[in-house]
Amino acid sequence: MGATKKPALSRLEKEGRFAIVKAEHLSHISAALLQAAGATEDEAQAVATGCVNANLAGHDSHGVIAIPTYIDRIKAGHIVPGARWTVVQETPTTAVINGNWGFGFHVNAKAMALIIEKAKTSNIAACTVFHQSHVGRLAAYPLMAASAGMIGLAAAETGRSPKFVAPFGGREARLGTNPISIAVPSDLEAPFLLDMATSAAAFGKIQLAVSRGEKIPKGWIIDSQGRPTTDPSDYRRGGALLPLGGTEGYKGSGLAAMVEVLSHLLTGACFELEPCGRDSNGCFMAVFNVAAFRPLDQFKKDVASFAHYLKSTPLSEGSSGVFYPGEAGYRRERERIANGVKIEDATWEKLCALARDYGLADELDLT
Repeated sequence: MGATKKPALSRLEKEGRFAIVKAEHLSHISAALLQAAGATEDEAQAVATGCVNANLAGHDSHGVIAIPTYIDRIKAGHIVPGARWTVVQETPTTAVINGNWGFGFHVNAKAMALIIEKAKTSNIAACTVFHQSHVGRLAAYPLMAASAGMIGLAAAETGRSPKFVAPFGGREARLGTNPISIAVPSDLEAPFLLDMATSAAAFGKIQLAVSRGEKIPKGWIIDSQGRPTTDPSDYRRGGALLPLGGTEGYKGSGLAAMVEVLSHLLTGACFELEPCGRDSNGCFMAVFNVAAFRPLDQFKKDVASFAHYLKSTPLSEGSSGVFYPGEAGYRRERERIANGVKIEDATWEKLCALARDYGLADELDLT
């Protein structure tokens, strides 16, 4: 007899301490809640899509767990729906952009689109963006460039917002998680993509572990006394994230410092005080038109060949396989599109509570 076929997932199911939700339903819920909180339709769709895409790729720390926080920040005036971003300074190859405290997802996408257009004629272009809220999963923006036949780079930091990461050898947070992402056009099915924090883990993963009542791996954080701990709650009790690299954490610490220079000091925004607790992402983004260096088709073919060369490496003991950058996230995305996204009960209840508050519970079909 053949294997029993798994029944198709309805829009919402329950499994233990999780709700399992189809991606399109999760996007609809998130966008509706954001619009109810005051976001424009375009802003709400940009944030909802960005969050759900993060969940699909396995970056649950940047997924819909953040929606209630974004709504709280709208209420506090820290995010300004409908804010018009402005180009403060511009040349044919560069731009400095003030997001005017708009949604980072929306502002950053517009900024990346601007430099892609510049690079179509100038071949290389870059911009800095400041005074915007959280930009979500950073990979979203370099992937825009890769789709346009360009290599895209993005780096981000947290401005004068509270810091998360202790510099190597220290015990007090002085750096952000300061992620960096690079996307490369290729003939591969999955994107050839680097997307990483310069800390041992993203801050959102600490929040996620708290929400799920889980321990975290040793080496992610230290407690207030500078001691390694696996209790994520120790972070809120005066602890700090550690830089990437473990015993060689000076590498992650140094990389984080350079991201800070590009994404923060280069904008000059460091000299302006921000409201206490306001989440601010400064970004540096650059694009490189591949066709200015060699034929795009041949380059994309060579990137694919390079990826397959990496994957053909004989496996080390206990290895489940070699994956090129971006491949594991793509596989996770395919699986979650088919089988739904797991949302922990603590986050799901917050979304349901917001829907009830806005009178949208029946419309959004949350049961």
